[in-house]
Amino acid sequence: VQLQASGGGLVQPGGLLRLSCQASGLNLNGHAIGWFRQAPGKEREGFSCMSASSDGRTWYANPVKGRFIISRDIAKNTVYLQVNSLKPEDTAVYYCAARYGYYTCSDYSRPYDYWGQGTQVTVSS
Repeated sequence: VQLQASGGGLVQPGGLLRLSCQASGLNLNGHAIGWFRQAPGKEREGFSCMSASSDGRTWYANPVKGRFIISRDIAKNTVYLQVNSLKPEDTAVYYCAARYGYYTCSDYSRPYDYWGQGTQVTVSS
């Protein structure tokens, strides 16, 4: 199983990016996908996820709600994270992760099983 995160970069405040999480060795059907980020000197935090269910229910933490949008392309086995209206405090390494099962995707008491390598997002003028 491999998750490949990509799409990070350096953007100015107010800018946007589209992050991708390409999954291989697992099928997105039946796996929740979570997006996490770790800012310098801070712990990794989960901020968005999509459930394994066919309706692809999504969840967003308050700091990103209304600015970030998670989506998936089952045929490409890829999950996307559109990040808009970026702020300097969004600067972090962004990770995607997968977890088998139909649990609430934002229930982080259940660990995510597979992790990508991370992609750096830097928001600076």
